Order: sequence, then C-alpha cells, then structure tokens
Amino acid sequence: MAEEVENQISGLRKSAIVLLSLGHEIAPGVLGRLDRRQIEDVSRELAGLEGVSPGEQDSVLDEFYNLAMAHRYMEQGGLAYAQTLLEKSLSPDDATDILNQVTQTIQQTPFQFLQKAEAENVLTFIQDEHPQTIALILAHLGSQKSAEILMGLTQQKQTEVIKRIAAMDQTNPEVIHEVEKGLESRLSDIVSQTFDKAGGVDSAAAILNLADRSTEKGILENLETDDPDLVEQIRRLMFVFEDIMLINDKGIQSVLKEVDNDELALALKTASDDLKEKIFGNMSDRASQLIKEDMEYMGPVRLSDVEAAQQKIVDIVRRLEDAGEIIIQGRGGESELVV
Repeated sequence: MAEEVENQISGLRKSAIVLLSLGHEIAPGVLGRLDRRQIEDVSRELAGLEGVSPGEQDSVLDEFYNLAMAHRYMEQGGLAYAQTLLEKSLSPDDATDILNQVTQTIQQTPFQFLQKAEAENVLTFIQDEHPQTIALILAHLGSQKSAEILMGLTQQKQTEVIKRIAAMDQTNPEVIHEVEKGLESRLSDIVSQTFDKAGGVDSAAAILNLADRSTEKGILENLETDDPDLVEQIRRLMFVFEDIMLINDKGIQSVLKEVDNDELALALKTASDDLKEKIFGNMSDRASQLIKEDMEYMGPVRLSDVEAAQQKIVDIVRRLEDAGEIIIQGRGGESELVV
C-alpha cells in the first residue's frame, strides 16, 4: 500500500512535503541550494500544498531517508556494499528499487572521472583543448572546481569559455560521450539518453562568482565589448540577496547607510532568519524595532515587489564592492587586505 501511495506522488510534491517536514529552521537552508527555477516551482507547490495525510508524509520521508542512506553507502563501499546494508533494513525488492534510483542519478553525471580530481590536475589535462570543449567540461563540474580551473586559463581563453558556457543550453549525450572518450578511456560508458541540461547564464555566473576578483573583472570587461546584455545578466546572478550573509559587519553597515527603511522592510519579507538576525544586529535597537514593526504591519505583498526591493539592495552591494568599500567573503578580496 505504501508503495502505491509513493508511486502516485509527483516529485515536486515529494520535495514540498520534505521541506514542510524539515521546518522553518532547516528548510530555508535547503531551499537556498536550489536554482531560481526550482525555488519558484517548489514554492508554488508548497503554497498550494494541502491534504497531506500522515501516511503520505511518512511514505515520502521514508523514501527520502532510504535514498540518502543509499548514496552514503555507495560512497563508502560501492554498489554491492550498499545493497547488503539496505537489504538489512528493507526487503530485497525495495533495496533494489532504491539502488536503481541512486545508480541512475550517478550514471547521468557526465565527466564523473574528473569529479574527484584536483582542479590543478584537471587544468593541466584540459587547458590545451578547444574553448568549446573546456566549456562543456566546466558546465558539468561543480562551480567551485570550475572557477579554480577557469582562473588557470589564459585571459583570452577565459573569456571564450565563459561566453560558451553562458550560451550553452542542451547538449546531445552522444557529443558528451565522445568528448569523455577522448579525455579518459576508463570513464563510465553509460550516458543518459535524454538531453542533458548544462551550462547557461546561471552556470557562467556561478563559476565567476567563485573566481577571484581580478579574473572575474577581466573576463566581464572583455565580454562587455561583444555582449553587454549578457554581462548584465551574469552580474545580476552572481550575487543574490541571501549572499549578504557573506559580508562582514562593517560592510553590512556601509550598505545599510544607502538603503531606505521602507525598501529594507520589503526586501526582508522573504529573507531567512539568519539574514534578518545579521542585518538587525548591525542596526540600533530602535532602528531594528522600527523595521520589524513595518514588516509586521505591512501585510501581504507581491513577491515581484519583494524581489525588486532585494535587487536594488544587491545593486548597492555590487557597486560598493566594485568601489572597494566592502568585501564579500570568498570573492578573493581578503588577499588584498593590508593588516
């Protein structure tokens, strides 16, 4: 019966139920790891979520837990080890179903053989490849590793690679597979038969967001000559409102000096509790109390208005960072400090 209930639930509804079960303290952190489209979809599902029975919730959480454990077991000792441990707590059929889901996810990750390699070694391995090939590889690696690899390329190739990542949308699995074969003969020969979504402006922004400031600035300046609209799209995605958490207290205070109280109250409507605490902690008790009261009496507001207010504050942050007046943690500015 549990299996029948589980099979009738869409993936989006399952995600919403898991977030609902995690509660207000943990769910925002999970939601923050999703991209904007995913956040919109799951938020819409959460808003309309109703009629969740205890049985449905238990079924979804059981599946979520078993998938998480299967991933952990496979990382520790491989497929056979995972199956042995799962069969101790599940039926053989259920254990096999869970492992099939996990295996399918792993098989759909292109360039798996590069995932655990050091960025420096990957750079040596691919730096002489065509920019399109490098772009394809970086679009499938994690943003942090891709940023480290990008910084090691020549400036001209950096610009070409970012331009291609930003323009990338869907790549035929056969093309990915051919590139993989040319780079590593021992890689998995199983590639998803559907089109893989990789690259795009989001991916380019995520990579540049983790590169050092000089690399980011050089690439965007070179790219702006050819495509200023693309540069603006990338810049708007490189720093989002919740990233204000990465600014130190002095920087927060500099930002707040330029933000209107009404704008701040509106922007904080959907902010995480941690971000609210950080911002209120850099205001006087009286000022923070006024903002809290404004938020309380504001009533329902349009999400688009909240996002517009947040974007205005983000623009202020970016301007102050460009002027060297604030430093964002992880953006390479720390190395320029004189102490």
